[in-house]
Amino acid sequence: QVQLVESGGGLVQAGGSLRLSCAASGRTSSDYAMGWFRQAPGQEREFVAAISWSGSTYYEYSVEGRFTISRDNAKNTVYLQMNSLKPEDTAVYYCNAEIGVFVYWGQGTQVTVSS
Repeated sequence: QVQLVESGGGLVQAGGSLRLSCAASGRTSSDYAMGWFRQAPGQEREFVAAISWSGSTYYEYSVEGRFTISRDNAKNTVYLQMNSLKPEDTAVYYCNAEIGVFVYWGQGTQVTVSS
């Protein structure tokens, strides 16, 4: 079993920044991708960003240039640096990890951007 614990959410004004962290523990492997998704009220969960074990990154087009995903493999931790935040970025942000054939999810952290 793998556990993912997110932190770093909160309330910020438009144009501000937040940094989310997600630490994986348990039966992780030596080569797995991690990513971030978000879900706004009344909407489906959507992809935000992902990073491979080797550091290749992928972004949803609306966050590219504003958000940066990174990881520390020694700490089994993935980060999401969010800059120039907009009210439409308000959502619960979920971390995930793809290990083998399984996908694990964190409990989510709330990000609220006020206008």
